[in-house]
Amino acid sequence: MNKDSTTDLTLRAPRSPRVRLGGFAHLPRLIDKARAVSGNTPGIYLYGDESLLDAEFFRFTGISADSLLNRISLGGGDYEILEWVLENSDHALLPHQIEAWSRWIESVPGLSPEARGWFAEYSGSLDPPRPDVGTLFEYLDLDDFIQFGGRP
Repeated sequence: MNKDSTTDLTLRAPRSPRVRLGGFAHLPRLIDKARAVSGNTPGIYLYGDESLLDAEFFRFTGISADSLLNRISLGGGDYEILEWVLENSDHALLPHQIEAWSRWIESVPGLSPEARGWFAEYSGSLDPPRPDVGTLFEYLDLDDFIQFGGRP
């Protein structure tokens, strides 16, 4: 494995799911998590089918979590990974489709009824209350901040 391709998520959070690469929301975060898994430093972060957000990306692209992890383990920069994603998707991904998917995923409160219920309970438990936290991406940004010492 290329040492430069690892990310230690015990020391810092992955990039925000809002950060885009090639129009894909979540892809830079997914790359960070895959690099951390490759380096055995994922910390608290889930990768692949264990993460509903990752699973949704893999469903949209038709790429498997294992195949992306294998590609990540070879090293390379974000742009090389983006090219690989576009070349290995199970169907051609047009820019407007990527944009539509990214806008949708950025706006959802949760990807399952259970996740939406948990999210509503979590949001209500914050002290002080955070009525501004209404989407999965807002939750992830806040949770990453709190995990590394920030206050809600």
